[in-house]
Amino acid sequence: MLRASVIVFPGSNCDRDVKVALEKSTGFPVNMVWHGDTEVPASDVIVLPGGFSYGDYLRCGAMAAHSPIMRDVVAKAKSGVAVLGICNGFQVLCETGLLPGVLMRNASLKFMCRDVTLRVENADTTFTKCYRKDQVVRIPVAHGDGNYFADSNTLDELEGEDRVVFRYAHSDGTVDKAANPNGSQRNIAGITDASNRIVGLMPHPERLYELPLGGTDGRRMFESALVSMAEAMG
Repeated sequence: MLRASVIVFPGSNCDRDVKVALEKSTGFPVNMVWHGDTEVPASDVIVLPGGFSYGDYLRCGAMAAHSPIMRDVVAKAKSGVAVLGICNGFQVLCETGLLPGVLMRNASLKFMCRDVTLRVENADTTFTKCYRKDQVVRIPVAHGDGNYFADSNTLDELEGEDRVVFRYAHSDGTVDKAANPNGSQRNIAGITDASNRIVGLMPHPERLYELPLGGTDGRRMFESALVSMAEAMG
């Protein structure tokens, strides 16, 4: 049976939402793993949820990246376990070095909470196989520090290796400054590592995974994990 784990930090506030979305979208049994633990139970997928880990002191995700549990998360990620970081989870992945770059304050210096439209740039990752390349989807954001920054060489590497997963776009798929809600370089909303197994994004797929929530565009991210795991098992 396929299994998932959700890491819970002090200040996480989307952990239960992710648990429910995973269970309902995939049927995965989900372990809730406390930040102070030292080992993640055997898992096929690990999710770092959104929230405000450690109150966002220092930099967002900086303290969480040094939690005891993260040593095992990093080790498992490097050994082949799929990892998804959502919003604060994306920030944590960048702080651990599992993904490049950093998330800075929004260009507006204001917290934003609204739906955004994204263009799917890479439909071959563990978490995007149920989308189509160039598909436009609607997924909510809720962050004050979602402004993705990396040096020009890193950005060029991400582009050249097809590691940009989502870009902020208009509903017709066009990408420009007006579609960018937070100032992220090159409208980047999510990226992956070189293996396509570790994905981080600022939008919250768990907030739009079933019709009573207003849509299902986020559900395919979790369903993609199920498809990817099934394919890996042959």
